[in-house]
Amino acid sequence: MTHFLGGRRPRSVFAGIGAAATAVLLAAGPAAAAGPAYHPAPRTDAALLEQCAQDGGDIVCTYADLAAGHYDVTVFLGDADEAAATEVRAEARRLMVAETPTAAGELTRKTFTVNVRTPEAQQNRQDVPGEPGLTLRFTGGAPAVARIGIAEAPEHAPRLFLGGDSTVTDQDNFPYTGWGQRLPAHFRHGLSVVNYSGGGESTVSYLSRAYMFGELTPQLRSGDVVLFQLAHNDKTTTAADYRANLTTLVEGVRARGAQPVLVTPIVRCRFTGDQLNDTGLIRTGEADLPEEIRGVAAGLGVPLIDLTAMSEELVEGLGYEAAKPIYLIDETGDRTHTSEYGASVYAGLVAGELRRQGIVPERFWADDDAARP
Repeated sequence: MTHFLGGRRPRSVFAGIGAAATAVLLAAGPAAAAGPAYHPAPRTDAALLEQCAQDGGDIVCTYADLAAGHYDVTVFLGDADEAAATEVRAEARRLMVAETPTAAGELTRKTFTVNVRTPEAQQNRQDVPGEPGLTLRFTGGAPAVARIGIAEAPEHAPRLFLGGDSTVTDQDNFPYTGWGQRLPAHFRHGLSVVNYSGGGESTVSYLSRAYMFGELTPQLRSGDVVLFQLAHNDKTTTAADYRANLTTLVEGVRARGAQPVLVTPIVRCRFTGDQLNDTGLIRTGEADLPEEIRGVAAGLGVPLIDLTAMSEELVEGLGYEAAKPIYLIDETGDRTHTSEYGASVYAGLVAGELRRQGIVPERFWADDDAARP
């Protein structure tokens, strides 16, 4: 087997690096499968490893000169001499490649597309803006990366936008993790996941804040998909207003030629006896919010991902004690927000429906089950 870096260098190369390579947009490699929707993965370049450094047991690569946009990334994971286990994250803890084991002398190629933006985490400015450019973090049980390639994604490449609350958003602060943060690992390069969510967002605030729906809609174009999961914070929104707000979201996306998808909210881990209660099922004094979403989706002919029904079945089937690891109950007492594990579980449910309903075409799905928890 031919290796890009000989011997033990995939790990030791990171010690004492200070100089930064500035040319990181690379010529594309040979064409992938035929058809206008496909585009080549970027070729790797040794200079890109010069912008990596050790951070504890992790390897962090920073490309600060990259402007906001969408970038295809190729990585070869593994080590010439030792077994490795590598997970790839980008920007604000977004999972791009789930932990991938490699034997000594084995390199595994992965490709994905990353959205670079400011702020790079929650879009309602609840977190710090983040670092300029693109950040890649190689973590896991024994992280090792031998090659990296980066290229600007083609202008026509489709995007999957997420409009949601704290259970969806790119959380900057561990252990809090939104399911949208774990969704990118399900896709190969060519589809960019743009998480336009934020903690505390309701249908009311999402529509009223210029930097939420007002900034999202101008970016949309034909072929893009937008998932909305907004309900947890609509505690005082009347049923009529809630339906009207969902309708405005749907019509705003359709006006740009994009495809809206409504997602019912994940349940809270709140039980009465052996069943989830109204708080757990996101039923307020004003409305049964998941049922309102189902009605609007049916009335407007919008695809529906019934994440409430799926998460209810899962959590009630497990029972309170067994369901605790999905949430942050043991860490903080939080029965609403999910752990990294729980976010991966719910991202898997969403991904399964996106694939089953044909909302995301087959050509964009990763070729393995590595993203599954």
